[in-house]
Amino acid sequence: MPRRDWTRKELIVAFNLYCKIPFGKIHLRNPAIVALANAIGRTPSAVSWKLANFARLDPALKRRNIAGASHGAQSEVEVWNEFNDDWEKLAFESERLLLEIGGAPKIEAADVFPEGKTREMVTRVRVNQGFFRSAVLAAYGTRCCVTGLSPTRTPKRKPHHAVGT
Repeated sequence: MPRRDWTRKELIVAFNLYCKIPFGKIHLRNPAIVALANAIGRTPSAVSWKLANFARLDPALKRRNIAGASHGAQSEVEVWNEFNDDWEKLAFESERLLLEIGGAPKIEAADVFPEGKTREMVTRVRVNQGFFRSAVLAAYGTRCCVTGLSPTRTPKRKPHHAVGT
């Protein structure tokens, strides 16, 4: 397969995935990496390597003495900086691009998020939180950053009728 440069769009969706996968799970057999590779016409190896290139820029990994790939492209630095300069905008754009290329799960038309940070409902609700949730879980080893609980584990509660007994 001939070598081709990564497009800005491909870099943005790759960075989206980088934010959602814990560093230790970046490998070419990861189903999310395979799915993105298929969606953008790249090999899983190329996508996992691109994520390792982003890891070299990650200050959180540097603080833990973890290094990503030793080399990379200036375009990765540009996308990294673009995300850091306007996290909300690029989080939204990366989720939109994932939907556009077919690299995200199919959703119903009514569930498509509107552009912007909030939308009016009965109460104000933040949108685009799927990206943020995935990024936080990846950063904290798939555990809640406040409680340390796994997202699949729910605290045991007494049934309503048992209160006070």
